[in-house]
Amino acid sequence: MAESLLGLLKKPYAVVVILIVATLLSLSDRNFGYFFGLGVVLFIVWRSKWDWSVVGFGTRISRDTILHSILLTVPLFVLTSLIEPFLQHYFGAFDLSSIDDIRGDFGSYLILMAIMWVFAAFGEQLLFHGYYMKQFARLFGDSNAAWLVSAFFISVYFGISHSYQGTAGMIAVGITGIYCALIFYKHRTNLALVAFVHGFYDTIGLTLIYLNQDKVLSDWVLHLLR
Repeated sequence: MAESLLGLLKKPYAVVVILIVATLLSLSDRNFGYFFGLGVVLFIVWRSKWDWSVVGFGTRISRDTILHSILLTVPLFVLTSLIEPFLQHYFGAFDLSSIDDIRGDFGSYLILMAIMWVFAAFGEQLLFHGYYMKQFARLFGDSNAAWLVSAFFISVYFGISHSYQGTAGMIAVGITGIYCALIFYKHRTNLALVAFVHGFYDTIGLTLIYLNQDKVLSDWVLHLLR
């Protein structure tokens, strides 16, 4: 039975069903949809004899991968730092209430950092790009154009899935999503590269929140816009 289920889940159209079910579950609690999708992905990897290449982890993690990811994180951070104040000016402030308790609390900061690296950096990349994006690209024909269409579609969905951060936060997450999706489009067997970009980017963000310095630039720009 497990093999039959694996065969069904590997069909390109199966991703549509999984995405719909995950979305419906997320209406009750966003974590339900995420862990349902992640469970499906881990089941596929498990039944594929732990062949992580089926979800994009086909290249060994090396020092070059980590250094490359750091270089890719810098322009992403600069880009979002410039865009976010304008998003907040026109769409309202980000809603970061779910992680505000790490401000000045080193213990909470370390715990959230560990959770972020496991479930956001690697977990979200595994689900949204390693599975959703890759499978939708297959569904659309597996051409370069199909990968780009899939990248845009999944980035929009990725942003919407973070709607709890408010409209400005949702758009900002969508922008980071398309940035990561384009990296995966270019490096389709090296999802670890994208995961490290995500991880390093969020590390900077969480550290600024912990230090209570995350609003300095945006407040200055917003002051100029008023």
